[in-house]
Amino acid sequence: MIADWGEQERRLSEHVSVLVGTDTGKYPSGNSLLVRGTREAIVIDPSVDVVAKGGAPIAIDAVINSHAHEDHIPGNGLFSDARVHVHDADLPGVQTLDGLMDIYGFEGEARDGFKKVVVEEFNFAPRPDAHGFSDGAVFDLGETKIEAVHLPGHTRGHSGFRISEGVFFLSDIDLTGFGPYYGDVWSDLEDFEESLRKVRDEDADFYVTFHHKGVIEGRKSFLELLDTFGAVITRRHDAMLDFLAEPQSIEDMVERRFIYRPHVKSVFADQVEHRSAFLHLQRMQTRGEVKEVETGRFQRV
Repeated sequence: MIADWGEQERRLSEHVSVLVGTDTGKYPSGNSLLVRGTREAIVIDPSVDVVAKGGAPIAIDAVINSHAHEDHIPGNGLFSDARVHVHDADLPGVQTLDGLMDIYGFEGEARDGFKKVVVEEFNFAPRPDAHGFSDGAVFDLGETKIEAVHLPGHTRGHSGFRISEGVFFLSDIDLTGFGPYYGDVWSDLEDFEESLRKVRDEDADFYVTFHHKGVIEGRKSFLELLDTFGAVITRRHDAMLDFLAEPQSIEDMVERRFIYRPHVKSVFADQVEHRSAFLHLQRMQTRGEVKEVETGRFQRV
């Protein structure tokens, strides 16, 4: 399972490389991180490109998943002889397909449909042997170390990784114009915002996102992108409040589309809209910004 990555392997330091995905990791692809130690080599989030190429540039001893989402775990089955590690909170989504569906919250036809997508397009392979870790866990590879930094909100177990050579892997705090994703049953808006505050303290030479941005050099550029990324939450919230100038149901909010553009069609788009609207409505009610004017219908105060 040793593959030639050529120019798609971007070396950041003696021990750390980015395996750059198609279109700089545009979904469904992603940018995987390869960390070579003197004792072990680890790949973080082996993408569909890693599977398509048939492996990594060197033999892999262990896989680390930043969280349990379909695009971050395609290589778990490819590296069948390697250990798999993921945060304790997301362990069910790596161990079984039903565990992964529970993280999303899919039921009925959507569940069956996305199961098929995850297996056929993302090479899902259950790893019941996967190991859980907690915040601050350290993987000592020999001459370099990886430290887990729990950054929940996207999922309960979503984590970033601090590598001892000035590299920080942000995973799905991906700094894209789309903004933060908190559309699963296991997502949480408050936790996501706290993670954005927490990761702000990370001082690295290179920040690596799984999608789109790829490698960001220097703390100044990172903070600028982080602020723009986080501001999307406020923009969504304000847009929803404007929409609630007249009484609306959460189903009306789903139809209006505040997360995805109207042309986006998928088995999960409506559920993501529903969960996101629900979380923002919770916030509005806590702040006293809306009132329930009749059962299931809300209006801005």
